[in-house]
Amino acid sequence: MTHYLYLVRHGEHLDAEHGLEDGPLSPRGRRQAELLADRLSGVPLDAVWHSPLERAAETARAVAGRLPSVTPKPSALLFDCIPTGMLPETPSIYEPFFGSYTEAEMDAGRAQMGDAVAEFLVRKPAAHELLITHNSVIAWFVREVLDAPDWRWMTINQAHCGLTVLAQRKGRPWALVTHNDLAHLPMELRTGLPEVPPV
Repeated sequence: MTHYLYLVRHGEHLDAEHGLEDGPLSPRGRRQAELLADRLSGVPLDAVWHSPLERAAETARAVAGRLPSVTPKPSALLFDCIPTGMLPETPSIYEPFFGSYTEAEMDAGRAQMGDAVAEFLVRKPAAHELLITHNSVIAWFVREVLDAPDWRWMTINQAHCGLTVLAQRKGRPWALVTHNDLAHLPMELRTGLPEVPPV
């Protein structure tokens, strides 16, 4: 039997454009969450976990509204965080990014993600668990499953309410089934990805 983890970045929040770190979902974010709920309505979820931040909690409630058999539960292991600091192998282009974070914040992020991996990337027979969290947390899980270098979390991005699926069959390592699947979102609702300059 297979254990599935469904990883979702929260919907767009109302105050993101004003630089506020948290807040309720924007109208667009609510629609993203509703369409995600429709997408997951046929999945036999055993548990829904979410970051305690408001934008993730509201996304989880939207999903649970379509799936009355599950009650969303907050987990501090799913808070937004910075999983590493600047590492010797990290490309220097990323150095300015880390300048706005303290060593304590980065140490806390690394410890949190170590605990999150130990908690959630543990095989449970035939389980279907949904984790509604943040971009960096999902990036760390994907990096972990792919056994990529630690700094690589910075190059893995998810859109708001994008769907990433991890799976583990008995006796096998975790596999990345799909990453940032946006099939349930029309183009105008595909927000949150960084701008990539044209080549």
